[in-house]
Order: sequence, then structure tokens, then C-alpha cells
Amino acid sequence: MLPVFLSLLLALTTSPDQGEPEAHQQSDPTMTLFEFDAPDDAAWQVVNDGVMGGRSQGYINIESGVLRFHGTLVTQGGGFTSIRISRAADLSAYDGVELRVRGGGRTFEVEVDDGTMRGWRRVSRQAPFETTPEWTWVRVPFSALGTTVWGQPVNATPIDVASVEAFGFYIVDGIDGPFELEVEAIRAYRDTAD
Repeated sequence: MLPVFLSLLLALTTSPDQGEPEAHQQSDPTMTLFEFDAPDDAAWQVVNDGVMGGRSQGYINIESGVLRFHGTLVTQGGGFTSIRISRAADLSAYDGVELRVRGGGRTFEVEVDDGTMRGWRRVSRQAPFETTPEWTWVRVPFSALGTTVWGQPVNATPIDVASVEAFGFYIVDGIDGPFELEVEAIRAYRDTAD
């Protein structure tokens, strides 16, 4: 009886159909949130500063595996444009987001939204990142996300990374003129030193 039990146990633990052991699955230090293999720009929405009387214009298109956020920033009367997408995610096993990006040297901001409200206004959780003309990976830890409401800093509870609802990008660097941000991938990452 015992040899049959041992044979069955060995077969269950070594079967190729069982997938990877749970411990190995948990060891993956990144989780892909967005890749841009198919045109999906309808899911992303542009929010320009026209909601505040500004004249900035932002546009988005996705092609050849790249999301392209581009337009013109006008600082007078507003001074921002943004794109965002609703996407629920539990990122409690991760330390931040990393972005494969390329730009013209301007500063953009990434937003990770957990749906926190302050009164009737949504709390925005954003952090700036720099761009270069070359493709680079940029890491933004959740601890670096600042909290604002309509661009004004506020005190808010720490981000609930288990209940993320949306992601976005802003340009609000105070420089008039054309801009372009290209994004090839967005991932959650975990520090492997932990």
C-alpha cells in the first residue's frame, strides 16, 4: 500500500500538467499591466485643461506596440493635459510601477489611482519621471506618489495598492510647446532585495 501511495504522490508533484509551484509563481519580481500589441486607444481617455479654461491639447494613439501621448502644452489658463485608463489591479505584492518610455527630455507624471475621495473630489496620486530620446526603464515606487486634489497638495491616507482602479500620465511641467511621450510597457515591480 505504501509504495502505491508514494508513487501517486511522486506523480502528482512532478506532473508537467500541474503548472509551476506556487512559491515559484510568487517569486516573479514583475507583473505586466499594459503592453500595446493591439490598437486599444479607445480605452484611454484624454483630459485636457479645458475643464479649467485652459487651451492645452493632448492626443493619444497606439500603433506598432507603442502608446503615443502627444500634443501641445499651453501654460496660460491651465497648463496640463493627461490620459488615463480604468483598470482594476491588486498590486499589494509589489513596490511600484516601472515604465519603458521615450520622450524629448521633458518631465511627465505617472498616476496610480486607488479611488480615494476627499469630499466630492478624487485624490490624485502622482510622481514625476524624466524622459530621454532613448528608450529607458523608469521605476516609480509607490512611496514616491504625492497626493493632490485639482493640483493642490493634500494630506491623504497612504495609497491602497490592493485596490488600484486606474492609471494615467500627465504633463504639467510648466513649459509651453509641443510634447511627446512614447510608452512601450507598464509593469508592477517588486524589489528583489526584499
